[in-house]
Amino acid sequence: MVITTTDQSLLRLLQLSSVSLPVGGYAFSQGLEYAIEKGWLSKQADVADWTQVQLLQSFAQVDLPILRLAMAACYEQDEAKLVALNDLVLACRETKELRLNDTAMGEALARLMRSLDMATPFQRIEEVSFVILFAVAACHWQIEFETAALGFTWSWLENQIAAATKLVPLGQTQAQQLLGELQPVISEAIQIAKNLEEDDIGAGLPALAIASSLHETQYTRLFRS
Repeated sequence: MVITTTDQSLLRLLQLSSVSLPVGGYAFSQGLEYAIEKGWLSKQADVADWTQVQLLQSFAQVDLPILRLAMAACYEQDEAKLVALNDLVLACRETKELRLNDTAMGEALARLMRSLDMATPFQRIEEVSFVILFAVAACHWQIEFETAALGFTWSWLENQIAAATKLVPLGQTQAQQLLGELQPVISEAIQIAKNLEEDDIGAGLPALAIASSLHETQYTRLFRS
């Protein structure tokens, strides 16, 4: 995979993908916290397997192909297509928690985009996916899909490994080893996404859905008590 980009678009991508970007990604473990708490994941290899499956069976099958299609729709100024893709990606979120994760980050990114005088679509839609707005921002800054996909996926991966570092816990050296080990998987996921047709978008990760559901239910009970 050959990535080419201008210095300016690269800097914008780094800004958009930064873990310090105030979109709230750090606050969502996406089932990881529950899986670790229940002993499903207890060592570095477990976290690597859990994360790799998500990259290849979720990101490559849902998030990244939708990012690609949304960027194309944005360049064509096809807002109806963006709305349809927004509905599709939210429908693919298997739990309330995962959907809230997506839309809360989307809401935060929309606020940031407006603060940067960047036009945001969907003024009449309450729930907008982070994936769709990331695509809009990438188009605005003229970032190519493969480059945008690298930044998008790396940001998620870095947040997941940071969470695992604290929760398992892992040492900093192990965390860096995991990031290095999983980098080729990001490229593999992007290649899969490039060739996926819209009708084939979708994923099912039962363990992730169960972990997210139980995590969501657990904290609802704690809040009510």
